[in-house]
Amino acid sequence: MKSMTLAERILAAHCGRDEVSAGEFIDVSVDVILANDITAPIAIREFEKIGVEKVSDPERIVLVCDHFTPNKDIASARQCKQIREFARAQGISHFYDVGLVGIEHALLPEQGLVLPGQVVVGADSHTCTYGALSAFATGMGSTDIAAAMATGRIWMRVPESMLFYFEGQLQPYVTGKDLILHVIGDIGVDGALYRAMEFSGPTIESLSMDSRFTMANMAIEAGAKAGLFQFDDRTRAYVAERPHKAYRIFSSAVDASYAEVINYDASRIPLMVAMPHLPSNVAPASSLRDIRIDQSVIGSCTNGRIEDLRVAAELMKGRKVANGVRCIVIPATQQIYLQAVREGLIETFIEAGAAVSTPTCGPCLGGHMGVLAEGERCISTTNRNFVGRMGARESEVFLAGPAVAAASAILGRIGIPQEL
Repeated sequence: MKSMTLAERILAAHCGRDEVSAGEFIDVSVDVILANDITAPIAIREFEKIGVEKVSDPERIVLVCDHFTPNKDIASARQCKQIREFARAQGISHFYDVGLVGIEHALLPEQGLVLPGQVVVGADSHTCTYGALSAFATGMGSTDIAAAMATGRIWMRVPESMLFYFEGQLQPYVTGKDLILHVIGDIGVDGALYRAMEFSGPTIESLSMDSRFTMANMAIEAGAKAGLFQFDDRTRAYVAERPHKAYRIFSSAVDASYAEVINYDASRIPLMVAMPHLPSNVAPASSLRDIRIDQSVIGSCTNGRIEDLRVAAELMKGRKVANGVRCIVIPATQQIYLQAVREGLIETFIEAGAAVSTPTCGPCLGGHMGVLAEGERCISTTNRNFVGRMGARESEVFLAGPAVAAASAILGRIGIPQEL
């Protein structure tokens, strides 16, 4: 039997075969189908064109209103209204609206809706986040999601796998965000095009689940189909803390064949920043200290988890956001928000002069809650910094982890914690 990678083993199990190989086209059964308030209305319209009255399995479908919510205008209100009506008509219980909602890629793992060994498809490119749980998770277009809702299956090509092996102890404040920015800077935004990025090594084994989610989340920024981590004790502990059903564990064969293997000494990776206008345009944060900022955003599906908020609050405690800087903090889910309240983190942010928002994707895509005007510059813990990503085409977005974003908010320029 072929020695398969983690991605191949999961996909083989989901198409009823003993083995699959990179390049093959397969028909795959999916466990979770996701859409949000931007992509779901398109999928719903396409679903209705198919002529099927009911979705294949309402328990497999998750609908999340997180991008333009709380509704920023009439158009976004109509989008969410359409989703509510569809969820009600189809008996979809996993529908999350204002008050219960979180940013989708933080919410689903938190609620136990994504589990190890599953195949997950979502009408959002950062669906690859769930690879942190050793699931094969990938983004698809809304038309593909409509077909998945109708049939419970997808058609796809098996991707090649790349192995990224990390060893060495991380420097202070360096997290998964810095590791993945370093990787993207190394291989480029198309360096893993339609491949599965598999992360491994002693450094990865000691990495927190929050950092793993961050790395898997940004696999798409290297062009990857998925970003995966092997199941281990940290994965098991994370799942055990949440309601969950039975799941299967898969792992790469010891002698699995990879399209490419890249090794890194993690101890040499500093705090990183991606400069405009690509996630691959990276530099050490310490080399960018002359760049002044107008805004700092701490949150998103990439870095809005409790670990991120704790780091930011630690650095902001007893300090003030610099004059002329707007600092916006967005906990990724209601549970994270509540935990931050209980730990006093929200009080720290407000006393420092930051604005704290209900969970939303808003500023990440230039939707609301932090849109930039021409000539403005933002440092953000989000995942993309394309031209016009956060507002005006003449604005600039710098990507970083929570430590650099918080330090920069205090300093009024790009900075590192050691300067505070």
